[in-house]
Amino acid sequence: MSRSTISVPDLRLLLLAVLGLLLAGCGPTKVVVEGNFPSPLIEPLPMKLGIWYPETFSGHEFFDEAKTRSDSSWIVQTGAAQVAMWDTLLEGMFVETIHMKGEPGPEQMNQLVDAVLIPEVDELQYAIPAHTNVKVYEIWMRYRFKLVTSGGEPIGDWTMTAYGKTPTAFLQSDQAAVNLAAVMALRDAGANFATNFTRVPQVQVFLDERGIVPLESGL
Repeated sequence: MSRSTISVPDLRLLLLAVLGLLLAGCGPTKVVVEGNFPSPLIEPLPMKLGIWYPETFSGHEFFDEAKTRSDSSWIVQTGAAQVAMWDTLLEGMFVETIHMKGEPGPEQMNQLVDAVLIPEVDELQYAIPAHTNVKVYEIWMRYRFKLVTSGGEPIGDWTMTAYGKTPTAFLQSDQAAVNLAAVMALRDAGANFATNFTRVPQVQVFLDERGIVPLESGL
């Protein structure tokens, strides 16, 4: 009768593999936000808009470290979804949008545009039922926008908030719920921006000086 044995090197490899699995299981809960973002149903503004996404925006992620052993740390990566949403929104809001070759500045040879929009995620907060004992998942974001010339000269600077939530009734997992709440917050951000862009006082002055009139107002 034969008897199988495990050598010492094999045993070490097995223990390392088990340890690796245990460490992986203790890692943070990760969500890479994904979603669909519709184009705005509005008349585009007759303006050539440049877009510059800083790395902190296009690669944006939020990390929340666990406060207790029973909690889980979270990493919520919104960067790719941010770019997808804002590209879709801005291409629908303006007659022409152009991604800048470099960050607007005096020495930068960028394309000729009327103005360059630079968005940043100023703050992001989230809440899950484990935090609040309320059966909803929530994402709250505050954006900061800078509107500058292609040479980097400031035109306007303002903030805007966005909010999304998902009741637990629609959920299959915490990750899916946080993802959907983030998508809802991004759609809210898009709707707020499309509605209020021309109402920002500094933007109004800029548009008046350039003689840029919304198409629907010029009819």
